[in-house]
Amino acid sequence: MSKKILVLAGDGIGTEIVAEAVKVLNVLQAEGAIDVSMQDGLVGGAAYDAAGDPLPEETLEAARASDAVLLGAVGGPKWEPLHISKRPEKGLLGLRSGLGLFANLRPAILYPQLADASTLKPEVVSGLDIMIVRELTGDIYFGQPRGVETLPSGERRGFNTMVYTESEVERICRVAFDIAMKRGKKVCSVDKANVLECTEMWREVAIQTARDYPEIALSHMYVDNAAMQLVRAPKQFDVMVTGNIFGDILSDCAAMLTGSIGMLPSASLNEKGQGMYEPIHGSAPDIAGKGVANPLATILSVAMMLRYSLDAAPAAERIEAAVSKVLDQGLRTADIMSSGMRQVGTAEMGDAVVAEL
Repeated sequence: MSKKILVLAGDGIGTEIVAEAVKVLNVLQAEGAIDVSMQDGLVGGAAYDAAGDPLPEETLEAARASDAVLLGAVGGPKWEPLHISKRPEKGLLGLRSGLGLFANLRPAILYPQLADASTLKPEVVSGLDIMIVRELTGDIYFGQPRGVETLPSGERRGFNTMVYTESEVERICRVAFDIAMKRGKKVCSVDKANVLECTEMWREVAIQTARDYPEIALSHMYVDNAAMQLVRAPKQFDVMVTGNIFGDILSDCAAMLTGSIGMLPSASLNEKGQGMYEPIHGSAPDIAGKGVANPLATILSVAMMLRYSLDAAPAAERIEAAVSKVLDQGLRTADIMSSGMRQVGTAEMGDAVVAEL
């Protein structure tokens, strides 16, 4: 039975990098390795320009009817003057909440070919393979009350609320524990339990849930120490599980350990296995339209899509192997360029992956 993919290129470099990922899907489809149908849609700034809404109802309906969503990137300075309810990022948040995408998987893997691209010493990062599991639909990004109010004195006060329920914490911890069971069986739960009651409860629930996973070695770390340890000794981590705001920050920190944020994919899953797949970098409006963006994170997001939502793990492994072979050939986009390598653009990098497939 054919699987449905909704393709949302979004803004900035999104159109360029998604085009290369679609090339990869088309090759696998043509040879019969996968059976998918693709539909295009609008989200973010592009959707606002066309429909006055960063997440049109038809886009959300199409996403709900799909097996997976492939997303490029949203946002850019063009839309920053808009009211916050109309900014491109609201489209992204609306997709996450509308689809119930509560589990964000962000791998930080250092390809051996790119060891020199990291700003850290090779001996610190060589062999790096971390999976950060970030809760995606709760925490301070969605908590109520929130807003800006004017006090009797005339001064403005902004406020946001960090909030989690026990069931939300247990649900994301189980995702992390299940993933760890297929890896190194180590989970580090990141919180700020010494200061925030919300995350004190998080730690308690993590400990309670871990009782169902006796093979898992569960540890705990305050978020400030976790950020430091990611730079000091990142290979101590296997799976990290944390809340929305901490995961947002730590996963970008981990991304740079690998040499470039342009190399890292992500998956956001709901309880049914339906997912949205996107590179973790932004829309990069400064290089949009120049044909220099790195498409590999988006192509690797397709591999995650095939593995987690479309039940096509062999095809996912082929994509990952093709990316590695292209790096072996010395092809590099500007963000991962190093001495002795050959710099290529977005389309040439995508074509090279297709050729390897």
